[in-house]
Parts: sequence; C-alpha cells; structure tokens
Amino acid sequence: MNRRTAGLLVVFEGTDGSGKSTQLPLLAARLEAAGLRVAKTREPYDCPAGRAIRAMARSGERVAPEQELAWFFEQRRAHVREVVRPALARGDVVLSDRYFVSTAAYQGARGLDAAAILVASEAEFPIPDLVLWLDLPVAAGLARTHARGAPHEPAFEDAAFLERVRETMGSLARDYIVRVDAAGDAGVVEARILDVVRERLGLPVD
Repeated sequence: MNRRTAGLLVVFEGTDGSGKSTQLPLLAARLEAAGLRVAKTREPYDCPAGRAIRAMARSGERVAPEQELAWFFEQRRAHVREVVRPALARGDVVLSDRYFVSTAAYQGARGLDAAAILVASEAEFPIPDLVLWLDLPVAAGLARTHARGAPHEPAFEDAAFLERVRETMGSLARDYIVRVDAAGDAGVVEARILDVVRERLGLPVD
C-alpha cells in the first residue's frame, strides 16, 4: 500500500448534499486555530480531465463508465502530483472534498468493480489517514442541494443512482473510513466530526 510519513490526509466523502462543503472549512478553521498548517482541496481537480467530468455532470450526457473511470484517475494523478503530495511533504494537514473512495463508490454504482477500483487506487495514490464518510439519506441530501440552489448536475443527481452509491460506499470496508451521521444541523455534525478526528488522529481540535 501507498504509505508515507509526512503530513496527514483527511478526506470528506458522501453523496450530494451530505455536508462536505460545509464541514471541510469548519474543520480547517479548527485545525488552523490549533496552530496547524492546512491545505484545502477538492475533486474533480481543475485540469482537462476534471473539467470534462464537470461538463458531463452538468450536461447530463453520459459516457461509458470506463471513460468516466479513466477521467477520474487522470485528474487524480494531476491533483496528487500538483497539490496533495507537495502539501504532505511540507507536513500540512490536507483536507480534500472527495478522493478515491468516491470513485470506487460512484463507478461501482455504475456497474464497475468497486473493490478493484479501491485496490488500484490504494496502490497508486496516497492512502488517507482518515476518510470522513458523511452519511445522509439520499432524499435529505438532494433536498439540501436544491434548497441552496447549487448547480444542477443531472448525471449524478438521480435518487436511484445515489442510493446505489450510498450502498456501495457502505460496503467499502477500510480502517481509515469512518461513517459519520450527517443528519442534524451543521454544529451537531461538526461535533461528531471533531470527536472522530480527536480519537483517530489525536489532533488538538476544540
């Protein structure tokens, strides 16, 4: 497996509307207040393959699952090379909104082998120290997404598909993946996340 010694990699995962974009900056602020250096990032990464993924998501025009998978791996290679590895080498705490667990879950829900995608990802990319899987019923997540007026992504915002994603994500058993109940207001969910971060990583977050 792809281990390393410097820095920490913490990933926020979950289906649409689970609270990743809300909770990541809250954790970043807690870590920075504790004197830690934080690098915030996200996927799909802003590169040609990442832009192709976003364009597909917003247009609703599907491509073959194998092409999607190739795009995700391509954008991740750029993301890891340009952002993740340099930040880890500096000793930063890297907080990423999505990473390879999303790829395994989403492409697994498309019919590909989720377990094989996860193994291949672990062999090529830095393995997270912690994945915070923000788990929320799909209907509640989509309601949040629509309420905040986020850009519509018909390629992914399909309830039946997202139910398969959630089920697949729950099947990916790894020590570094921790399920966090994402129901409730932001402060309640943040408290749950902080408990996990203290317990799993021993970081001084108050």
